[in-house]
Amino acid sequence: MEKKQFNFYSKIEVPENSKRLISSNEQIQFAVKTFRDVAVFTDKRILIADKQGVTGRKIEYFSIPYINIVTYAIETAGTFDLDAEIKLVLSGGLEIELKFLKGKQMNELLFEVYNLINNYVMSRS
Repeated sequence: MEKKQFNFYSKIEVPENSKRLISSNEQIQFAVKTFRDVAVFTDKRILIADKQGVTGRKIEYFSIPYINIVTYAIETAGTFDLDAEIKLVLSGGLEIELKFLKGKQMNELLFEVYNLINNYVMSRS
């Protein structure tokens, strides 16, 4: 099974270059800073920009529709942990780890992302 990992730091304003990838029939909820770029959460999917290479000029965009999430889990940070995470398994078997690096807002952001995913996945039931 293939696994992809993204590190999240904090909430940010949605950059203009990410807005052009958002469909007219979806609503932006919020954006989160990743190691080298941004993840945008909408009412339909998670769009993650993953810059490649040394210069970061090549960008791979991951679109994760909530409808493709088969199962998901949340793991909070312990006393000595540096991060918390949300684990997603998508149809087709791809595993996605959304890691939240320790900081003042980590738990708040962790649960905001988890609740957003939970609301959209559970609304399908």
